[in-house]
Amino acid sequence: MTANPGHTPVLVTRTLELLAPAGGELAVDLTTGCGGHSLALAEAVKPDGVVIGIDADSTCLRCAADRVRAAGGRFEPFAGNFVEAPAFLRKTGRRADVVLADLGFCSSQMDDPKRGFSFSAQGPLDMRYDTRGPLTAEALIARSTERELTELIRRWGEDPLAGKIARKLVQTRQREPIRSTTHLARLVLEAYGPRARFSRIHPATRTFQALRIAVNEEIVALRSILQHIARGAMGVHEGGWLNRGARVAIISFHSLEDRAVKRAFAEMASRGVATLLTKGPLTADKSEIAANPRSRSAKLRAIRVDGPGGANQGWGFGVRKSGGPRLLTHEP
Repeated sequence: MTANPGHTPVLVTRTLELLAPAGGELAVDLTTGCGGHSLALAEAVKPDGVVIGIDADSTCLRCAADRVRAAGGRFEPFAGNFVEAPAFLRKTGRRADVVLADLGFCSSQMDDPKRGFSFSAQGPLDMRYDTRGPLTAEALIARSTERELTELIRRWGEDPLAGKIARKLVQTRQREPIRSTTHLARLVLEAYGPRARFSRIHPATRTFQALRIAVNEEIVALRSILQHIARGAMGVHEGGWLNRGARVAIISFHSLEDRAVKRAFAEMASRGVATLLTKGPLTADKSEIAANPRSRSAKLRAIRVDGPGGANQGWGFGVRKSGGPRLLTHEP
């Protein structure tokens, strides 16, 4: 199976400018997906550098491997959750120079109705990145109480009508199971009622987001990897998984993710173990949004790992043999 040619990675140029990958370095793509960012990283670290690509979706991982290797890059796939990356690197005795996480999902996942991520086409309520996982969105809806569903949709979907939506789902499942994406989307529309006409986005968007986050434990995983990054920054001298001077970038797509990244990076900078490379999140410019509408909600933040007693604290400039990343500011 070949990589999805329709998938366009977001903020590639800005990400490369920040991460400044150089020949011979070890880059880790924590969320490889269809391999767009992995390919760009592999091109930058050739001929001796390596990209370790991590993804829970084995199909995407195979596509990415084929894509990078076809371009002459060195690529090592690792099938699993990105929170396993630090342990994997320590086990193999290596440290990363570049780390990237794009927290969006691959276009092929959204475009395949059988995966259940989209409400625009009929499909099963699955929503698992790793199809070996035990919990589907259908099972989550079926077994959760009304209060649990309300909390889930409010917390992870940030939907002000979470209570009405949860009540509608519970009332419906008493008569019939909720098994398809289109059925769920229709129920959310009914819960919205006349307000649906005034919604800036499709009313089901936030509910689908909330269920996807819960099924895949996305925020839990993000907080975990941020803790690993912080520990790696503080432990560059002893058994860590990050080299001193390693650059770490994370691309988020909604406020829940961006808030967690912002706080974690700011805390590392305040402790003097990392330098912020972005003053506020970087976003796509108008030309990229026109070419790739998915980039509209992308927010990029980055740090450089200084380690304990790092020379730079707070705002600063990365100094590396390759010229290094420079401090970038967000779009006005």
